Amino acid sequence: MAAKLLDGYSQGLPTADDMRDFGARLAALLRPGDLVILTGPLGAGKTTLTQGIGTGLGVRGHIVSPTFTIAREYPGPAGAPGLVHVDAYRLGSLDELDALDLDTTLDESVTVVEWGAGVAEVLSEDRLEVTIDRPLGAGTGGDAFDQPSERRVTLRASGARWASAAWLER
Repeated sequence: MAAKLLDGYSQGLPTADDMRDFGARLAALLRPGDLVILTGPLGAGKTTLTQGIGTGLGVRGHIVSPTFTIAREYPGPAGAPGLVHVDAYRLGSLDELDALDLDTTLDESVTVVEWGAGVAEVLSEDRLEVTIDRPLGAGTGGDAFDQPSERRVTLRASGARWASAAWLER
């Protein structure tokens, strides 16, 4: 296995299972207090990636999109972090983000924010930003992964927490 710096790491993921597997592998690097910001178009696989992170963390409950509830909490096993899954798409301001009181769970959970770019960075200077790109026209059917297309996941690490973090390729 080869190790590469996490910051700037990029990988193609052709299927939903690949996206979930990537999320589970990413979860192995995460610890309580970590902030992960997901960016990508509709149908890119942000919630699918979060499902993989949840599996890797061993949280309880089936992870679904928090679009209508804005935020969902999933408890972790004893002694392990839980997962807070946020959808910032409908948030119109920093005040609305602040009203979610994410800072009360930030230190004890892994917080994943979909559509968080430009909003959630204020939560922590130590954060992992994940951008998911997909080809135009892909994922326009009922299931985002029902059409062949390779998503490309790119990681951007910010802050001292992630300065020397590495990704192990299989």
